Amino acid sequence: MAESFGARLRAARDVAGVSLGELARRVNYHKSYLSKIENDHKPPTPALAKLCDAALNTGGILAAQIVEGAAVPADDVVAEGENWLLGLTPAGGLRFGQSDRLPADLAAFTVVAGSGQDADDQVLTALHATFDQYRVLGMTVSPALVLGPVIAQLHSLRSLSLAATEPGRSAILRLASRMAEYAGWMSQEAGDDRAAAWWTGQAVRLAEQSLDRQIAGYALVRKAELALYRQDAIATIELAARAQLDPAAAPRVLGLAARCEAQGHALAGDLDACLRALDRAAELLARAAAEPVSSEPVLGSSGGSDEVRLALGWSLFDLGRPEQAAAVLDQHLVSIPAFSRRARARFGVRQALAYGQAGEVDQACVVVRAALDDAVRVDSATIRADLRYLVRVLSRWPTHDAVRRTQPLLLDALNSPTWD
Repeated sequence: MAESFGARLRAARDVAGVSLGELARRVNYHKSYLSKIENDHKPPTPALAKLCDAALNTGGILAAQIVEGAAVPADDVVAEGENWLLGLTPAGGLRFGQSDRLPADLAAFTVVAGSGQDADDQVLTALHATFDQYRVLGMTVSPALVLGPVIAQLHSLRSLSLAATEPGRSAILRLASRMAEYAGWMSQEAGDDRAAAWWTGQAVRLAEQSLDRQIAGYALVRKAELALYRQDAIATIELAARAQLDPAAAPRVLGLAARCEAQGHALAGDLDACLRALDRAAELLARAAAEPVSSEPVLGSSGGSDEVRLALGWSLFDLGRPEQAAAVLDQHLVSIPAFSRRARARFGVRQALAYGQAGEVDQACVVVRAALDDAVRVDSATIRADLRYLVRVLSRWPTHDAVRRTQPLLLDALNSPTWD
């Protein structure tokens, strides 16, 4: 019979020579709660397992005993022969995230009646500039406000591509593939992982038509990120590793893949593998930054922050090292520009979680109050999940003055009409 988590925790504590009271102090949980865990009267959480692994220096064996995440949905991959149809519902609203079989002579997009203009350099420049503005807008507002206009512009791009000649047609389809990938990211931020995976698949199809080799590799990175948010360490690592096998992938794609792989190793409790992958990510992203500026939209976040150091802070938290995570995030959050509200909220809430898990309750409350306005404005499903997690962490100190003042603000934010 397999050894229970409680028995394994007790054995690890005995080997380390750590009392139950001392372990409770190190992980900032009540001794009575840990006693219930050890006696299998309560189930452990993944977060607690990682904290205990770090406190007892067990190398991740406790976290490995808890099964996390789920299989990648089967509809992550669009079946061969299916196309994406951008249409209008009878009520006039945009329909997206669905696939329909179309007659063989119809293209994947809806054609706007009356279009027939070839795309010259001036038109392409304007289209790129418009997409850049949508990306900037997406850093500051709800994804719901960005998805509709992005999809509408995809209509226009397809119409132009039907009339365009080369090399304009390929340029249009490359831009469309980047916009479809962006629609996938905004769908994830809106809390629709199925639509996110579906749009990512469409981005790959468009890239294949335009001979853009970068999107296929980056699509694997995006799928790895979806797995990361599902807390599926194995899928995160495998998808990110596959992205790094593409010999045609650019340094930025390889660097983003290595960064995501590192975060997967952190979920799995493997500190050494995480740090090795982050070192690769830093080298590759530095090489990408030194390359000549491309006219194509940047893949991934374009906020200008220190991506690797922020990922390190995130990873240390997932590794059950909240004190170190808080210190790293405190140092590198300043690299996030003021206009990038989405990134500021995401890592600000993560920093508050790190302080909370480290037992620095006052600082956790200060940090999250500072991040709360940005979090509500960008209306992110992934940030919302972390805020709910923070509510649970802070509830361990129900009589603490800062917690009593902060918890109502968190609950009001989570119940905001923006997040209904």
